[in-house]
Amino acid sequence: MIRELGAALVTGGAILLYGTTGNGKTSLAERLPRLFEDLVYIPYAVEVSGQIITIFDPMIHRPDKDSPEADDARWVHCRRPMVKVGGEMRSDMLDTRMDEVLRVSTAPLQMKANNGILLIDDFGRQRITPRELLNRWIVPLDRGTDILSLWSGVSFEIPFQLLVVFATNLPLSDLAEDAFLRRLKNKIKIEAMSEDLFRELFRRVCREKELPCSPEMLDYISLQCLEHSGNRLRACFPGDLVRIVSGIAAFEQRPPSLTQGDVDEALRVYFVH
Repeated sequence: MIRELGAALVTGGAILLYGTTGNGKTSLAERLPRLFEDLVYIPYAVEVSGQIITIFDPMIHRPDKDSPEADDARWVHCRRPMVKVGGEMRSDMLDTRMDEVLRVSTAPLQMKANNGILLIDDFGRQRITPRELLNRWIVPLDRGTDILSLWSGVSFEIPFQLLVVFATNLPLSDLAEDAFLRRLKNKIKIEAMSEDLFRELFRRVCREKELPCSPEMLDYISLQCLEHSGNRLRACFPGDLVRIVSGIAAFEQRPPSLTQGDVDEALRVYFVH
């Protein structure tokens, strides 16, 4: 999987992470910006045909505190941006939007994400259909430029220099036909974990929470998770179960511990029977 992700990052374009829920697609995508250590310049705003479009967003762009002040104050020296959207995504978020009070336009998602990553989480559950979205971005994904429009009707071209990552747990056949999926050149399946990897992840979660876990209890938890999940160990199980065990102990006002009683109670409330 690491090899496939590495090749996809070098190739550029778009990455589709797919597979059953709870195996770490979103977590992987959210960690991709850590691979980029260089900085980029983000403009506060641009002007098109006399209309101001704001780009710098303090909720998205992280200025580098160690950088000297820029000679040109119109730019901000930032880490590469990471923009994440989920089910709230609408078609109007892909074009400029006018603030009727300030009479200033706001840049769309892909313009704010330029030189960085745009993560579309839960792909297929947005207010815009997968077909509409892929139709909208077929040319930008291929050519690296996008066409936007102002409220006045003026159209203009912007760079589309970003990594678009789609993450979905829906069957690919439900999203679009082959002709559309072909545009997403890097399709990486995130599958259930091996038992050895699951155990290592559980040990890491326990160390992080300072929660002792004996080898015997780890064997028991692995076996129970396999039985409850149809022999598919998901990456979300360790963190979720440890949080439930800690919650049980906090409610009872005692230190958390991985006793069989607490583990059984956590399993009972976590898995659907």
